[in-house]
Amino acid sequence: MATNNTDKALAEIMKKLRERSAQSLETESDASEKKAEYDCPVCRDELGYLEKKDGIEVWVRCKCVEWRRIRKLMNSSDITAEFEKLQFKNFVTEGKSELIIEAYDCAVDYYKDFEDIRDKRRNSIALLGQPGSGKTHLLTAISNKLIKSKNIPVQYFPYVEGFNDLKDDFEKLEEKLRRMKEVDVLFIDDLFKPLNGKPRATDWQVEQTYSVINYRYLNHKPIMISSEWNIEQLVKIDEALGTRIYEMCEDYIVIIEGDRMLLNHRLASLRKDQ
Repeated sequence: MATNNTDKALAEIMKKLRERSAQSLETESDASEKKAEYDCPVCRDELGYLEKKDGIEVWVRCKCVEWRRIRKLMNSSDITAEFEKLQFKNFVTEGKSELIIEAYDCAVDYYKDFEDIRDKRRNSIALLGQPGSGKTHLLTAISNKLIKSKNIPVQYFPYVEGFNDLKDDFEKLEEKLRRMKEVDVLFIDDLFKPLNGKPRATDWQVEQTYSVINYRYLNHKPIMISSEWNIEQLVKIDEALGTRIYEMCEDYIVIIEGDRMLLNHRLASLRKDQ
């Protein structure tokens, strides 16, 4: 009889333990689901939380505020997630032409000097010439650093795709052009990108580009330009536009011209095979 009573007691205990375990799992599951509802599980998207310090409750700003700020700036910049990976640290200079190393040094110097020159006439940078030489990589690296390290908004404008979007969305044309004029830093990538050896530069494209550049020129707002055309060629496309770009970028300009087999990193594997 005593044995039966003991067995019943043990069975009851085990039953309660299983129930408690099941309840615990449900609680953890609910907590996990609630946690997933928030971008930041620490502050639950309140941007801060109460914490006791020396027996007093104080409001502590959450660390998520910083990455939210960066994410907002990145989203507004139109820099893609793929381009966000382009950094100075993953730009390869080993074994590269002196011109490419010069472009790298110029980009690094521009970033370091930015706070001192941003309100001056010569506050901009242009990397011009050979396609595939890393111009976009270096200017994107500057953009990423300005956004993430200095809280400075940058607008990325890929010339060909950007003008296609402007042409297809006339209702938002003025709004987009206004942002390009007023953003702290404007990055125009592949300005007048060649098509069949000629610049893509319709009268309308030149007119809109000039209106943006001239506004920024008059208001001392920095631009970053990549283009396959050198300064002389840009001046031939439009003298007023080309000369303004030159004056703004005069202190930070590199023209990468020469043997494309040495300057185009996309042809590196072909060189090795020869």
